[in-house]
Amino acid sequence: MKKIKICGITDIGETECLNEAGVDYAGFVLFCPKSRRNTEIEKAKEIMGYLDPQIQTVAVVVEPSEEQLLEIAEAGFDLVQIHGRILEEVLSQTKIPVLRAFNVSDLSEFSRFEEMEHVAGYVFDAQKPGSGRVFDWTLLKELPQTKKLTFLAGGLDADNVREALAATKVDGVDTSSGVERAGGAGKDPEKIRSFVEAVRNIKE
Repeated sequence: MKKIKICGITDIGETECLNEAGVDYAGFVLFCPKSRRNTEIEKAKEIMGYLDPQIQTVAVVVEPSEEQLLEIAEAGFDLVQIHGRILEEVLSQTKIPVLRAFNVSDLSEFSRFEEMEHVAGYVFDAQKPGSGRVFDWTLLKELPQTKKLTFLAGGLDADNVREALAATKVDGVDTSSGVERAGGAGKDPEKIRSFVEAVRNIKE
């Protein structure tokens, strides 16, 4: 069964639908004030307390410092998803497993992270993360096989997620804008249900 990650959680009220829908991962954007989905870490900790314990929590960050990675681990997150450039010595300091995000243009670095034990998996996203735009999924066919966890992100919604999964061999899908209310005003419970249903009904 494909894994489902809903990213950009910002409110306690959004946890009820995540719990009911039975998603696998909930992502929180941290230390990124430019993002409208940015959440203070204390607020994220409060929201996490309302999630079903079976839902794994993911801190989503861009080029984090060692101090921020430590703060994330101490907050109780299960994984940290890292975008942007990151020094290997900083990466090695993480206390929790890492999901390394690739934004299409940097896929050439993929093999470097395959050798790192603390990198548990990858998120393949559009060139501008959070833009809600899809990218050319056939690019992923050029990557070598991996035993690590793989997620597809970038403009996925209930209407295109089946096509996306049919075109790739990823373990799971990741969406944020695809399940938001009009204008990006928080998550839409009905869109989350439709997205989950579309993924769960795929016959493997």
